Amino acid sequence: MGPHPAVAAIRLAVRRVLHDVLTDVQRSSENDPPPPAHEHAPQPLVLVACSGGADSMALASALAFEAPKLGIRAGGVTVDHGLQPGSDLRAAEVLVRLGALGLEPVESVAVRVGREGGPEAAARDARYAALDAAAERHAAAAVLLGHTRDDQAETVLLGLARGSGIRSLSGMAATSGVAGRYRRPFLHIDRQTARKACMVQSLPVWDDPHNADPAYTRSRLRHEGLPALEKALGKGVVEALARTARLSRDDADALDTWAAQAEATVRDAAGVLECAKLYALPPAVRRRIVRKAVIEAGAPAGSLFARHIEEVDRLITGWRGQGAINLPGKVVAQRQGGRLVIRQG
Repeated sequence: MGPHPAVAAIRLAVRRVLHDVLTDVQRSSENDPPPPAHEHAPQPLVLVACSGGADSMALASALAFEAPKLGIRAGGVTVDHGLQPGSDLRAAEVLVRLGALGLEPVESVAVRVGREGGPEAAARDARYAALDAAAERHAAAAVLLGHTRDDQAETVLLGLARGSGIRSLSGMAATSGVAGRYRRPFLHIDRQTARKACMVQSLPVWDDPHNADPAYTRSRLRHEGLPALEKALGKGVVEALARTARLSRDDADALDTWAAQAEATVRDAAGVLECAKLYALPPAVRRRIVRKAVIEAGAPAGSLFARHIEEVDRLITGWRGQGAINLPGKVVAQRQGGRLVIRQG
């Protein structure tokens, strides 16, 4: 008798991602010198980012089951955000659970969460910084994240509410980060499947109280917004939003490629953006070039919204002698002599 359908689904998703990781590792090592004859090539390490919740515990369990069959070492990292009393004890419990699954190495990383961009964005920034550092420290080939189809739907709705354009509607990528470090095997799997997989395997899970706290935007969306949409529009809203993310990502990737190719043609000899040449581009391409320039000048991407880029865009398309525009990260944009100058203020 085979595994429960929920367990089979998550294992299959993880197996596919691990095959992709192995392919990428092999490609990157093609030009490396072969190891000495008496040595074997080291096994690649894949880490799972685990909070102890159902999604990440299901992911950790599937990784522990699938990785050894493919010659991959499996480890885990949990991040202690320090936002709740006893968070260090909770992180220690997660380490014990990861070790019980056979993962090695396992590590808990404590972080300090700042305030920039709001509590959710600040916690996310601190978490990814810690995961990046852990991946570098352990020379991990990839870090698996437990985001589900439900998380993807919430991300699309949050992007829609911010009015941030098609890139926000494209949600989370299946592969992201430096050299494709982050992999999300569960973007096509719903949250209930992950929870069911934990239940039938008797895996203990922890439900983060922040996930039910109405003080957080995503929590309100999860417990009030999406249920209201499903009540008004019928079942299938989550699936439709996840499908929107996939389609939007294809379009956004194509426009990003166009913008990257066009950028060199709209700068002068000194590398400054020329307004007349920018004006000649389609708005979607032009605004991508502008956004990239603003981020490169020091604006945090998570704090940069469509309205900011629209204000800068008016310096190009609706020039009436307006003054400098202040942007997040103390970045200033202004038009000078037909050039768009973006710099730290």
